[in-house]
Amino acid sequence: MNTDQLDGLDLRAFGAWADVNGIALDPPLRGALVAGGHSCLTFIVSDDRGRRVVVRRPPLGHVLESAHDVVREHRIVHALQDSGVPVAPTLGVCDDADVIGAPFFVMDHVDGGVLHQRHDVEVVTPDRPQREQAGRTLVRALAALHQVDIDAVGLGDLARRTGYLDRQLKRWERQWEASRTRELRDMDDLHSWLVAHRPDPSPVARIVHGDFRLGNAILGPDGSVVAMLDWELCTLGEPMADLAYLLRSWVQPDEPATPHMEPPTRAGGFPTREELVDEYAAATGRTVEHLDYWMTFNAWRSAAISEGVLRRYLEGAMGSRDVDTDAFRRSVEVTADAGMRSAGLRS
Repeated sequence: MNTDQLDGLDLRAFGAWADVNGIALDPPLRGALVAGGHSCLTFIVSDDRGRRVVVRRPPLGHVLESAHDVVREHRIVHALQDSGVPVAPTLGVCDDADVIGAPFFVMDHVDGGVLHQRHDVEVVTPDRPQREQAGRTLVRALAALHQVDIDAVGLGDLARRTGYLDRQLKRWERQWEASRTRELRDMDDLHSWLVAHRPDPSPVARIVHGDFRLGNAILGPDGSVVAMLDWELCTLGEPMADLAYLLRSWVQPDEPATPHMEPPTRAGGFPTREELVDEYAAATGRTVEHLDYWMTFNAWRSAAISEGVLRRYLEGAMGSRDVDTDAFRRSVEVTADAGMRSAGLRS
């Protein structure tokens, strides 16, 4: 929808703020919500000359500040402007919730396409060379992120530099216990295995995106990644967590789709997981000997997240009754089974 009346963004108030803060936009402004729901809301705002900017703000209603801190997200994206990591140019940030009803930040609009699901592939990257380029530049962008000197870009205090894995294990174990809807032995076994087999932490804290995948990358005409999106989960931690997360989303054509969607990589023509790992290792010089551990961790974490969504649907907290809760149950079980296989607990 493209309109001058948007739920969550007062265009007149935003336009007045932009004018005072040096963002040249000619009224009347029009806007469209391009991403929303339970994550941050993303709007594309266009002016009378056709200039477009992107506005990010927290979801509507009561949200956790730590999960949807757009001022913090702006800080991260702004710090990465000249780092070699592809991000959109930042234009400004506002921490005054009285302007549009919530804090927000503004970026230049970056032209390109995004591969959310398989049906996007034929439109955005119809040719094999584009798909190869998408995979290789995506993993190079991840390598560039993990090479960033956190102190040099001013992000050394973004989060605690130590204890990342222990915090993650505690957090997601609490999440699982709070949201579980049935007994699932695989989840308990996976947690025990993850605690018992913790690898030594990396010697230097690195920036971890937290949701690094094709669906958060804007691709140019040749398939190259021109900007990474959605930095709200970004922290300091273990680079292998990001690489494993990317690989788990990289479902190959001969593998089954998830119960909810068909990932874009199932269309074929993209690099294999092994090629991505080789590309990453060559770009960073980093060992990937503990990758199976982090694949297991991400499967366990993803299953815990899906169980939480399932419970909210069952309790009516998601506002929709038209949902296949059996698919969510299967998704949790399939994901936990994948974790068991990554850990070598099941053949």
